[in-house]
Amino acid sequence: MNLSDLGGPLGATASSSKPSVEPLDPQALIAQLGSEVATALSSALERVAALAATGRIDRDSLRSLREEIDLARRAGIMGQQVVRLGNGRVQLARERLDLSGLLRDALLQRAREIDARGIEVRQVFAAAEVMSDATLLFSLLQTLLDWTFEHAVSRIDIKLDLKSWPSHARITIGYLHCPPDEVETKPHAAAAGTRETKLDTMSWRLLQQTAAVLGLQMQRKDMPGKTELVLEFPDTLAARLPGLDAVDPAIASAGTMAHNSQPLAGRHIIVLAARREVRNVVREALRPMGLMVDFVASVDEAREFCADGLPHAMIYEASLASGAFERMRDEMLADVPTLPFIRIAEQGKAFEVLNLGGRQFASVGRDAIIEALPSALMFELSRNP
Repeated sequence: MNLSDLGGPLGATASSSKPSVEPLDPQALIAQLGSEVATALSSALERVAALAATGRIDRDSLRSLREEIDLARRAGIMGQQVVRLGNGRVQLARERLDLSGLLRDALLQRAREIDARGIEVRQVFAAAEVMSDATLLFSLLQTLLDWTFEHAVSRIDIKLDLKSWPSHARITIGYLHCPPDEVETKPHAAAAGTRETKLDTMSWRLLQQTAAVLGLQMQRKDMPGKTELVLEFPDTLAARLPGLDAVDPAIASAGTMAHNSQPLAGRHIIVLAARREVRNVVREALRPMGLMVDFVASVDEAREFCADGLPHAMIYEASLASGAFERMRDEMLADVPTLPFIRIAEQGKAFEVLNLGGRQFASVGRDAIIEALPSALMFELSRNP
């Protein structure tokens, strides 16, 4: 993480007209990040010590070990994203977006994780369209879910509606962060409105920064054992009328297509590759993109890895595309129909789009992984944000 680019407190953005967030200096960010990573890794280290002492580890402990290591990794990546957004140099490519559709897609992407956690999510969505950056807005929704899942101990209520005046779309999310019986038995329960600092984790810092860069208004209300967050979208568009779907040139010109460093930062990619040399080349190709990348060597490993949650994309060697792989892909597409799969072919053009069973997917030649794989991944994730 490089904090030298920060000219002021984190929370400063490229535009002074955007909503401000609570000041957070680099030293505070480093301290918080170190604390969260150390906590997760300390627990993981205890499990490794137990494994070394006994030579055995059960499935539940192995799952917990993986989750603790993943939590530390996620905290580190989130810290990098906070700095990247806080330096004020992120440029947005604004376009008309279906907010309700993106929110449904974000929840669909996490369906397996929701089931694995035993979380109940109650959804009430109205139709709403906004002008925003597709990649960063989807990242905001994923970070919102990260923060919520991290703290919720019971049902999560998510509502998307439209304010009557001004006519702004808003997402309201509420959940209990402490079991009701524990709240009632606390001798000095916090008064309503008192900030619950335990909720101010790295996922919250990232949510703050992303909302500020997107120009959103954010208000959080903490109550004893419960919290509620409202995200308001000032750039909400009027509903489309039939036959008038053409993009307004003035709106289209409002967007900027300037370079955005690490536009896919935080996305989770699984690479199915049996050969070490292929893994090394893929790792090198994806390193500058800020992705979370996990490698598996077989379809069985991939299936087990995805049992608790699907990635944002899967890259796979063509030689492993067996009948078992196709069954796994069909199952994953049944959960998320837009999930991208990128094939690494032994031969062929550098980057091409193929059609299989009426579905398009990207294919990259093995000799062109370094040059073409990032573009293929950008292509797939941009059309399926």
